[in-house]
Amino acid sequence: MLKGYVSPYNATVVQKLLDQGAVLLGKTNLDEFAMGSGSTDGVFGPVRNPWSYSRQYKEKSVPKSHSEDKDANWVITGGSSGGSAAAVSSFTCFAALGSDTGGSTRNPAAHCGVVGLKPTYGLISRHGLIPLVNSMDVPGILTRCVDDAAVVLGALAGHDPKDSTTIQDNFKPFELPNLTDVSKFSIGIPKEYHAPGLSSEILALWSKAADLFKNAGAKVIEVSLPHTRYSIVCYHVLCTAEVASNMARFDGLEYGHRSDMNKSTESMYAATRREGFNDVVRGRILSGNYFLLKQNYENYFIKAQKVRRLIANDFVKVFRSGVDILLTPTTLSDAVPYMEFIKEDNRTRSTQDDILTQAANMAGLPAINVPTALSERGLPVGLQFIGRSFQEKQLLTVAKWFEKQVKFPMIQLEEVKRHEHGVFQHQKSASFS
Repeated sequence: MLKGYVSPYNATVVQKLLDQGAVLLGKTNLDEFAMGSGSTDGVFGPVRNPWSYSRQYKEKSVPKSHSEDKDANWVITGGSSGGSAAAVSSFTCFAALGSDTGGSTRNPAAHCGVVGLKPTYGLISRHGLIPLVNSMDVPGILTRCVDDAAVVLGALAGHDPKDSTTIQDNFKPFELPNLTDVSKFSIGIPKEYHAPGLSSEILALWSKAADLFKNAGAKVIEVSLPHTRYSIVCYHVLCTAEVASNMARFDGLEYGHRSDMNKSTESMYAATRREGFNDVVRGRILSGNYFLLKQNYENYFIKAQKVRRLIANDFVKVFRSGVDILLTPTTLSDAVPYMEFIKEDNRTRSTQDDILTQAANMAGLPAINVPTALSERGLPVGLQFIGRSFQEKQLLTVAKWFEKQVKFPMIQLEEVKRHEHGVFQHQKSASFS
C-alpha cells in the first residue's frame, strides 16, 4: 500500500533521536501494518531470527534426516517488530525502535534475546507512528541491555504538542542505580499468567526467577488479575474495530498505492484496497467493521470497552495492595521454526502469542522483557516485568538488577567467532544455566 511512499516529515521519536546526535541506519522489516506476531507477513518476506545461525542453536539442532537442508530449521523472530529485534540481536545496531500494541516489542525481544521496553501509554509521542490501535499503540525500544533502554527512553520521552495523548509534565532523563538490596520491593506473581500452552520450560524459569527475588530478600506474593482470562478476546474486538477505522485513510485518493481501475471512484477505491492490503489486513478490517455494525456495536465494542476497564482496574487494585512489580512470562515458548509457525493462520498465532502481553497495553502500563536464559534448544527465553503507570525508573531498576543476576549469554554468531575472546566473549549464566 505504501510502496515508494516518502513521508514529508519525521516521526517525533525519529526527530528526537536525530536531535540527540543518533545515527539512523535504516528501516527494519515487520508484519504488514504491524499485524502479526511472527514478522512473517511483511512485503519483504519473513524475518529470520539471528539465533537460527548461532552456535548455541546449531549445536542442539539436529536435522531429522541427512537429506534435510540445515538451513530449513531457521526460527522466527516473533513480531510484529521482528526486524528491529533481529537488528539489535545481530549487533547491527545498539538500539532500534519498534511499536507495541499488544506485545509487538516484547514478543520479538523475548525470541531474539534482547531487552524490549513498552513505556507507559502517553510517555512517548505517537506522532508519525502509523496507527494500528490508537488507544494502545506505543513506540517501543529494543536494546541489548536495560541501561541502554533507559538512555533511549530519556531521549524520547516527554510532551509533544503534536500528540495530545502525551503527558503534560516535563520528563527528566535518569540514570539507573546499581541496586544491591531488593528487600524493599514486593514482587507479584499473577496466577492467571499460568496460561494454557505455557511450556514447562518457561514455567520452571518463571519459578526460578521468583525464587531468585525471594532468596534476595524481596517479598514475593501470588496475586490475582481475575479478568485476564477475558483479555485476549476483548483485545481482538477492540483491535480490529480500531484497525477498521484507521485503515480507512488508505483509499488511493491522497497518498499511497492507487489502482488503475477507473470505472468509478468506488471501483477504484475497492480495487486499491484489494491490491494494497494483504489477506491479514483485509481480514482484520472485515472483522472490525462487523463489530462496529449498528446491530453489533453494543454487544461487541461497548461490551469490550467495559471489560477493558475491569482489566485495568485489576492492575490498579494489585498495585494499591502494595505490589511494586509484576513478574510474568513474556511468551508461551521459545521461538518456533518458520515452517511450523506458518501451519496456523495469522489470527490463531496472534491470539496465542499475545495472550501474555496485551493486557499491559489495555491498561496502559509500562512493561519490559528481560532475556533470562537459553532453552533446551539453545534459543532465548525472556521474562516480563510490569510496573506502575509512569514508574519507568522503578521498573527498569528492578529489571537491571535481574539482568545482572541471570547473566544472559551472548549470542555466538559464526561470523563473529573470531571475536570470542574480545568484546563478544561468551558469559555463562550463573543462575539460570
